[in-house]
Amino acid sequence: MKRKKAFITGCGGFIGSHLAEFLIDKGLEVYGTVHDFDGIKNIEHLKNKIKIIKCDITDKNKLDKIVKKIKPDYVFHLAAQSFVIPSWKDPEKTLKTNILGTLYLLDAIRRAGIDPIIIIACSSAEYGLTYENEIPINETHEFRPSSPYAVSKIGEDMLAYLYWQTYKMKIIRARFFNITGPRKTFDACSDFAKGIVEIEKGKKKELLVGNLRSIRDFTDVRDAVQAMWLLTEKGKFGDVYNICSGRKIRIEDILNRLIAISGNRIKIKNDKNKKRPLDDPIFVGDNSKIKNLGWEPKIPLEKTLEDMIDYWRKEIK
Repeated sequence: MKRKKAFITGCGGFIGSHLAEFLIDKGLEVYGTVHDFDGIKNIEHLKNKIKIIKCDITDKNKLDKIVKKIKPDYVFHLAAQSFVIPSWKDPEKTLKTNILGTLYLLDAIRRAGIDPIIIIACSSAEYGLTYENEIPINETHEFRPSSPYAVSKIGEDMLAYLYWQTYKMKIIRARFFNITGPRKTFDACSDFAKGIVEIEKGKKKELLVGNLRSIRDFTDVRDAVQAMWLLTEKGKFGDVYNICSGRKIRIEDILNRLIAISGNRIKIKNDKNKKRPLDDPIFVGDNSKIKNLGWEPKIPLEKTLEDMIDYWRKEIK
């Protein structure tokens, strides 16, 4: 029997690399785009198992050619400018990458005359400012974006909905909350884990931190890719699903757990540069919709944090 083909945009990224591993284990033929070949560290170990293609997601003509050639059965759209702070520094690039990139991909699929199942990676940042009495946040919560990144993901989300509604494309949207784990960069868990290991190895004397009072909802990336696959099997086309643990934890508690795992004394210093112009105080999702399909986060937070410390101990020489 001919193997099914999966196409991952942003394959070299954090979630993309874990998804590629998962799909290979499922026996799929995997193709993935990277923005440039400098960004393949996360998938270096997979380069003989997948087809890696250099492509800027905003290069419409190249995207057209790639999709027509591969004719994928599954498309996982992860390529994005995925960070809040850089979106304030260059909102134009963020909006162009995330909205136009999605538009060009969906149009390329239409022009190729194929009908794959498409998972669009959206973000809990779309919900934005949230009050204590609104927790947990479900998929019907209104959008109150608090960054250019959030605005860009709303655009991506709504484009995906529009193309399902108008062209009956097999699109399902996954709204990720805080996804973390080994290979993650530029989030609180990763920054703390990396900083702690740098102190362990004598490269730094103190750990710089931002707002530790925020409350977040963390899910291990390996659980998140399981959720994405389940959506291809049981998700309803046109629908949106929160991908989250439903458990709330204060950022300060994450830091304390990581320090405990390290077993070292760590000097902490507040850094105003690590604070965002707008920072949502609490963000916890309602995952009951995807749980009804049979998904459950299985990896305990403690295991995730231990794996992140181990990852940085191997990375930092």
